[in-house]
Amino acid sequence: MNPVHEDISDIHSDDADERFSSPLEARKKAMDFLARREYGRNELIRKLADKGYVRNIVEQAVNQLTLDGLQCDERFAGSFVQSRISQGKGPVRIRLDLSQRGVEDATIECAIDESAADWHGLAREVRERKFGFDSPADFKEKARQMRFLQYRGFERDHIQSAF
Repeated sequence: MNPVHEDISDIHSDDADERFSSPLEARKKAMDFLARREYGRNELIRKLADKGYVRNIVEQAVNQLTLDGLQCDERFAGSFVQSRISQGKGPVRIRLDLSQRGVEDATIECAIDESAADWHGLAREVRERKFGFDSPADFKEKARQMRFLQYRGFERDHIQSAF
């Protein structure tokens, strides 16, 4: 084996190890992600750790980005809520999705409240878009439509008002 090739591969592996333990590199990568869309704090940390960055370095970098105002869970939650409303999702589903991304309950509730969404109207629109304007012909069809709205994340009173 050629010793020159061994030395080169060792250099490349050292560069990669150094990159994944560098706070500056972690910050740059986090900023790359944030340039594309908003991320929640925990989601961003997980994404960077999955890429191979050292966990405590990632946490420090994300904390600094938060202090600098470049990462904000409140802004992420607000953006996420608006995105899901435009997809026809209800508050139950939105809460679940945000909590799975590590956003705190208080932040979730604040974002949902600030959206000022008309959940009753949205449930009606979603039902009409999927099933048409006519009322269901029988109980079986009504139950199917109700299950669909429940899956979409609407609460019982929202579902009732959709009919």
